[in-house]
Amino acid sequence: MSTASTSEHPMVETRHQTQLLTLLRDEGPMSRVELGERLELPRARVGAEVARLAEVGLVETAGPSASRGGRRSTLVRLAGDLRVLSVDVGATSVGVALTDASCEVLVHTVEDCDVRQGPHAVLKRVVALAEKIREEAPGKLIAAGIGLPGPVSFAEGMAVAPPIMPGWDRFSVRDHLGGLLRCPVTVDNDVNSMALGERHAGVARSIDDLVFVKIGTGIGCGIVLGGKVYRGVAGTAGDIGHIRLDDYGPTCACGETGCLEAYFGGAALARDGLTLARSGRSAYLADVVADRGAITAADVGRAAASGDFGAVNLIRDGGRRLGQVVASLVSFVNPGMVVIGGGVAQLGHQLLAEIRSSVYRRSLPLATGNLPIVLSELGDTAGVIGAAWSATDRAFTLSS
Repeated sequence: MSTASTSEHPMVETRHQTQLLTLLRDEGPMSRVELGERLELPRARVGAEVARLAEVGLVETAGPSASRGGRRSTLVRLAGDLRVLSVDVGATSVGVALTDASCEVLVHTVEDCDVRQGPHAVLKRVVALAEKIREEAPGKLIAAGIGLPGPVSFAEGMAVAPPIMPGWDRFSVRDHLGGLLRCPVTVDNDVNSMALGERHAGVARSIDDLVFVKIGTGIGCGIVLGGKVYRGVAGTAGDIGHIRLDDYGPTCACGETGCLEAYFGGAALARDGLTLARSGRSAYLADVVADRGAITAADVGRAAASGDFGAVNLIRDGGRRLGQVVASLVSFVNPGMVVIGGGVAQLGHQLLAEIRSSVYRRSLPLATGNLPIVLSELGDTAGVIGAAWSATDRAFTLSS
């Protein structure tokens, strides 16, 4: 089964067409004159490329442009019926969205889903959800993008030795999903997708150098340099959850001890919250255990928000440890912004204050002088917006 860049899908034929489509995606409708100026192309060439893209259904005209004196020219925009499917697979949930070709979310749904069920079950669920939401926003599916919660070989379109994803190792997600959806598919690490989402539609819009930290069941980091995701040679750049803080610390899901993630991911918070409840150091969490028999990271957050001393200390300790690692990143990468996202980031300003103080205390003043450290405002749409961005990059690239 191969990734379908099938004949039924519009094909990009020239480098100028790629540039033109990308410009329309990033900046919205433009006149042919503006396109020519931005791409430094003669008017006749722009006209020919636009005509060809209109012929294959990728662009359309969109009413008159603002007057620059003389006759007003017609705007060109991406075709309104183009659709991109974007998927954000987490450890315990899956989000599926349909966007237009400018990566604006049209429909979005999130469901509980255990990634440990394996690729066949999870991707079957993804396709079922895709079919459902495509009825709400019908159109021509040109590409799909998917983010996975583990190390991904972007070039091969597969997860490689992911610690929390049994059965996914070297399973060709790109080819399998491409065959089911009959369109080109891009596969990336979920945190890279979220970083891209923030870069293009969130608090970090237009910031070319940023660090995005996701605190969910585990901890990961997406690094954007010069406006592009930095993946490293094998695609594992930003895997900060498995930086070792202590040789004798708690055991991590990866099999090692003392990793950052073992101290402060959603699973670690739930574990430590349960210990607090059982030892009698948190009346709030003891009540939760008595009622439900289990603790989640969200319970710890609610306990802290209510002023529970033990829960507040857990979040402070976790924020301090995370801040220690982020401070090293800030010294190394010197980003223009640090964005904190993921489910555990909903612990909010208590957590943010601890991370900030740790980073500002440990990093050089020159690196932190104008450095905003902020919470994501996109929430659970960051990953699907970023996955759509990768997918359109692929769809708008010259077909080989």
